[in-house]
Amino acid sequence: MRVALRGIYTTALSRLFSEAGHEVVQATEPIHERFAEEFPDGPANLSCATSRDRQGVSLSGDPDAVAEAKELLAVGRDAFRWDDPTPLGSIHEGTVEGTRGGGAVVSLDGGRSYLPFDDTEGYVEKGDTLRVQVTDPAAPWSGDDPRVSTAISARTPGGLAALREGESGIDAPDAETAGLVDLLSVEVPDGWGVSLGRRARGAGLDDLDEALSRAAVLAGEIEEGESNPYAGAWCWFGRESRFSLDDVRREVTTTMAGHHRIKAGSNRASDAVDFAEALCEPEGFPFDAVASQFGPQTGDGLAIEHGKPTGRVITLGRGEVTEYDPEGSITLRREMTAGGSYDALDVPRESGDVAITTLKEGRWWYPTVYETGDGETKGTYVNVCTPVELFPNSARYVDLHVDVIRRTDGTVERVDDDELDAAVATGLVRDELAEKARDVATAIERALS
Repeated sequence: MRVALRGIYTTALSRLFSEAGHEVVQATEPIHERFAEEFPDGPANLSCATSRDRQGVSLSGDPDAVAEAKELLAVGRDAFRWDDPTPLGSIHEGTVEGTRGGGAVVSLDGGRSYLPFDDTEGYVEKGDTLRVQVTDPAAPWSGDDPRVSTAISARTPGGLAALREGESGIDAPDAETAGLVDLLSVEVPDGWGVSLGRRARGAGLDDLDEALSRAAVLAGEIEEGESNPYAGAWCWFGRESRFSLDDVRREVTTTMAGHHRIKAGSNRASDAVDFAEALCEPEGFPFDAVASQFGPQTGDGLAIEHGKPTGRVITLGRGEVTEYDPEGSITLRREMTAGGSYDALDVPRESGDVAITTLKEGRWWYPTVYETGDGETKGTYVNVCTPVELFPNSARYVDLHVDVIRRTDGTVERVDDDELDAAVATGLVRDELAEKARDVATAIERALS
């Protein structure tokens, strides 16, 4: 495997892939310096990039490389991996459902996509059938639609080189790089233009020749009707997995405790980590320092982002932080709307009710007490989940289905074991993670009884 890496997990993943016998290519200057070695600039057969929200990574490339990388990225019990039905570079026949903002919503076999009007030629209206290519895939937990374009290209993973269908000429970062194409042995197919990415600047002739040769093969496959030459997948890292990646990164360079956990919180926090590590190596995860600088703090608004093993994320509402503990715990107060009942408790949800939730960084569960407006308890629901992470604007985790409830008469009941069993049977939850969830639920059940 030859992998091109980008984003906040790059140092740790470069170590993981290298130790597994794979080759890291197109490395940035900091990676060259940290590993004190030179990495080749040749084409990749796998691209691994950090997601926009820094919660995980996307994989795109040869199907075998994607499959192997998915296994390698199981760095902790709370690492989840999902195949992407609309990977980067895949080509689809889509139908325009309507318009949204400055673009069109296009239905694909793998779901919906978004086509900016700037990325299409001609007028687009509802009912049109279009041939589109994915230019920006979307993480399953983001709720976003992948972006597509009607312009088709044959691209190599990592962005070193591509061929553009229906065009001619050479698009390159500078004239010097463009001039190298004339020195290459590859024959550009008729009806395709050459596009060299920024990473092509400084690449050797052999590397560019190989990259364009691979792109030419892909162009031939596209002309023959191959719609999906690449596979794709997403990996979400939970708190335990981020700390595992810290350990891997620490083998290469100075890495503070909670390095990836903090960087995943915000761009500002990511910059602060780089600054702190340039000065010294803090001992222990500095939750109080992180939360004091970036949040959450008392009075802040915080959303509960309830992840599911399928990759979907449900926001359970937004509340106010009413208590803050520098040891890593907060209390969140949410006002409830009337209608329906509270899951498993079978108690009606009424106007004026409030939910008091206690969330602790790194804990595998959290309780919510439902109360009337007068402070009378209506029941307690304890959610079992992957270790909670308290980011500036949200608490995040993945729900592990099994939960424990306590009714107002003191009876305690464990619920939804069958949903966890089903998730294991379908491969959404690994056995070791399910075992942990059951152990946590058992301990809670005993503590509440």
